Amino acid sequence: MNQKTWPATKSSSDGLRRFTAFPFIRKQTHLQNRPSENPFSDHSKKINTTTPPSSSNSCCSSSSSNQYCYNQDFSQLPYDIILKIAARFSLSNVRASSLVCKSWCEALRPLRESMVFLRWGKRFKHGRGGVKRNLSKALDSFLKGAARGSTLAMVDAGLLYWEMGKREEGISLYRKAAELGDPAGQCNLGISLLQVNPLDPEEAVKWLYKASVSGHVRAQYQLALTLHKGHGPKRNLQETAKWYLRAAEGGYVRAMYNTALCYSVGEGLMQSHELAKKWMKRAADRGHSKAQLEHGLSLYSDGDRMQAVVYLELAARAGEAAAHPVKNVILQQMSTFSRDHAMLLVNSWRSLPSSH
Repeated sequence: MNQKTWPATKSSSDGLRRFTAFPFIRKQTHLQNRPSENPFSDHSKKINTTTPPSSSNSCCSSSSSNQYCYNQDFSQLPYDIILKIAARFSLSNVRASSLVCKSWCEALRPLRESMVFLRWGKRFKHGRGGVKRNLSKALDSFLKGAARGSTLAMVDAGLLYWEMGKREEGISLYRKAAELGDPAGQCNLGISLLQVNPLDPEEAVKWLYKASVSGHVRAQYQLALTLHKGHGPKRNLQETAKWYLRAAEGGYVRAMYNTALCYSVGEGLMQSHELAKKWMKRAADRGHSKAQLEHGLSLYSDGDRMQAVVYLELAARAGEAAAHPVKNVILQQMSTFSRDHAMLLVNSWRSLPSSH
């Protein structure tokens, strides 16, 4: 199927085909009293009503006495506005945006440089890419990337500062990234404000909520947990359960476990043992030890001793001491072949991928 998903290109003087800017153009209207609005400029140019606009990037509207024309070519956005728009972009998005037009390519040069520093910072932090682990060099690289406007570098630098015990510096960088709209920065800022002295739960909930509505699953779980502990404006079990469920649907394992508990006891959600078992199994299959214990006990009560032993053994190996006595009772009821087969299943078990 041949469909155009990108504007047509045109050749330049050097023979290369380049993308042109996307002009936001509205067709000229002859309706009265409907002035055109330009979101990028506070001023307008008055032109002769008998002279048509010469530029295809201009949009004009007529009134009874005059006609105003606005340039709506978004390639003429100020560089600082473009940098704020693209501050959260990943490397691939920065590269793609740089191809939009020449002015965007020039404006995004600092962000392209910041991506290089960000990549080297991660290499130094984790000792990858043929370099030795060096947290000092990692922090220096992240800070250089942050200085060029990348919120990704700000978050990584803030995390290193936090791990070094420099909480004020870390929170400062988290806040800067959060104010630029970075969900990870908003999430980390919210969590940090719940761990400093004095606590600031009201502002923490504000930033966690901003990250949550952007789809950040860790923030959704932390927001639900914070509300569950009564740190929000008011204790609301329905709102708490809603965010647990949202994070669980996004693949966050701890939220899956808490969602199962909410369904099990009917806290914030309509009680449903079927849905409780569903979310408990999902959490257990992704390595949550308490969920493995609960799911193993549920399977045993349903008469499935083989699978019950598997999940109870997994829970026991993960440190859940309560799983040992129940598992041993079940093993005594099984044949030698069944016990060996159960242990074979345990040894070959692999957890499913998750967001945490």
